[in-house]
Amino acid sequence: MSSPPTREQPASARQDSSAQLGSRARALREAMDLSLRDLAERSGVSAPMLSQVERGETSPSLAVAERIALGLELTLSQLLRLDEDEHVVVIRASERRRHRRSGHLVEDLTPPLPGQRADVSLHTLAAGAVTGGAGDPPLHEPGSRETAVLTSGSLDLIVDGERHRLREGDSVTFDADLPHHFENNADTEAGFMAVVAAGLRRG
Repeated sequence: MSSPPTREQPASARQDSSAQLGSRARALREAMDLSLRDLAERSGVSAPMLSQVERGETSPSLAVAERIALGLELTLSQLLRLDEDEHVVVIRASERRRHRRSGHLVEDLTPPLPGQRADVSLHTLAAGAVTGGAGDPPLHEPGSRETAVLTSGSLDLIVDGERHRLREGDSVTFDADLPHHFENNADTEAGFMAVVAAGLRRG
C-alpha cells in the first residue's frame, strides 16, 4: 500500500511567509541602525542575499535564517516569532543584550521590534567612568527625550554643558538629542535605568 503524497505548502503561502520574514528582518535591522553591510559582517550572510531575503525574493534555509537572527542578536525563534504569545515578548535576564564600554555596562530590556519608539535599558557605571565625552554629538534622533532613574549610587548628568547632580532615587527627563553624558565621580559604582522615547518633542 503506497503512502499518501506529501502535501507541499502552496507557492503563494511560501511567498507570503518569505515576505513576512523579509520585512521583519529589514525592520529589525533598521531599528538597530545597521546597514546591509553591517548585518552581513555580523551574520556571515552576504549583503546581496540579505537584500533578496528582505525583499521577499528568496526563502532562506533555516541555517541562513539562524545566522541572520544571530546577526540581529536574536534567537531563530524570536526572528520567526515562534515564541511570542499574543504579541508578548519575554526577555529572560540571562538573554539580555549586553554592551560594555570602558566601565559602562548597558543591558537592553526591550527587544528590537519593528516600529518600536521607546527603548528601556539598565546601566552600571564604574567608579570614575563616564558614558561619553562632553563634546560628543547627540546619541539619539531629533526630538528624542530620555528619562533616567538612579537606582544606586550618585551621578552627575551633563546636558548641553549644564551639570545636574543625581542621587539614588532621583529621576530626570531631558532632551536626548542634545549633547549629554553621565559621570560617576564617586568611589563606588552607580546604576540607573533609562527610557528613551523617539521623536516626541516638537519645535
